[in-house]
Amino acid sequence: MLEEGQKAPAFSLEADDGKTYTLESFKGKRLVLYFYPKDNTSGCTREGIEFTDMKEQFGGKDTVVVGVSPDSVKSHQNFKSKQPIDLILLSDPDRAVASAYGAYGEKKMYGKITMGIIRSTFVIDKDSVIEKIYRNVKVNGHVEKVLCGLK
Repeated sequence: MLEEGQKAPAFSLEADDGKTYTLESFKGKRLVLYFYPKDNTSGCTREGIEFTDMKEQFGGKDTVVVGVSPDSVKSHQNFKSKQPIDLILLSDPDRAVASAYGAYGEKKMYGKITMGIIRSTFVIDKDSVIEKIYRNVKVNGHVEKVLCGLK
């Protein structure tokens, strides 16, 4: 299980803009990497819109916000065409990156234990070290909490 102060796991994923991004792509900036279960669902849509609404405030703290889900690039493009979301969305179809970050595993849904994305957010500093981890995130108030937590 990842802990604050550890080096963030490297990744290389395709985004909705057709580019491939790596952890190194964000070196020199702080990165808020948030894992969400599925495009076009109510909680994930709300979270994406809230991060977009506060994009300038994050940018003012030299921070880039990036979303990751198992959805395809095409699904991300469709999602962004329907919703006012202006963030880089990365596709992790085999859930390898989510697994490396501990954002994929057993979770309880409607009383049943299933495997899936565990809504999580990682704040990664300019040197690729994990500064803060938010696990089992509840959408309400989360984006503001992350923004206020930036040093």
